[in-house]
Amino acid sequence: MKKIGFFGIILLMVSISGCARHSYVKQDSALIVFKTPTFKYADMGFIYEGKEELKVEIYSSGQVLTSLNLFHGQVCMSTLQCMSEAKFNAEVLSRHYPDSLLRNVFGGKAIFDKQGYTLSRNGFTQKLFKSGKYDIEYTVLNRQIVFRDTINEILIKVKQQG
Repeated sequence: MKKIGFFGIILLMVSISGCARHSYVKQDSALIVFKTPTFKYADMGFIYEGKEELKVEIYSSGQVLTSLNLFHGQVCMSTLQCMSEAKFNAEVLSRHYPDSLLRNVFGGKAIFDKQGYTLSRNGFTQKLFKSGKYDIEYTVLNRQIVFRDTINEILIKVKQQG
């Protein structure tokens, strides 16, 4: 009977661990600003990066105000249903953006296949303009990310702490 109990416990532990969330390889606290015509969030938060997932949480008074989960071409925002990156861009950002834009911005990576890319000593800048579609200045410099599109009225700012 003891053998069955022991193996039952092992089996239970294996099944539970199969349902566990991914472990993140990188976690940073940051001041996060996420402003679009439909959403306005600005407060401290965390950015978690895993192999295939990126998660952004913005807090207010110690409580999660909103969270964004980006994985497998999907965006899940706590205030919206999960949707494809393309649909999220069309509804929240701009339909003229590449699907990977949000993931790359929060990850501090180049956007639009490095168009308008200028490397600097401590980061890079990208300036992108398409008449009537977007006017973007994107800077990743010294642990700070700033994405600004004046045509679509979008500002994403991440200032990593510590």
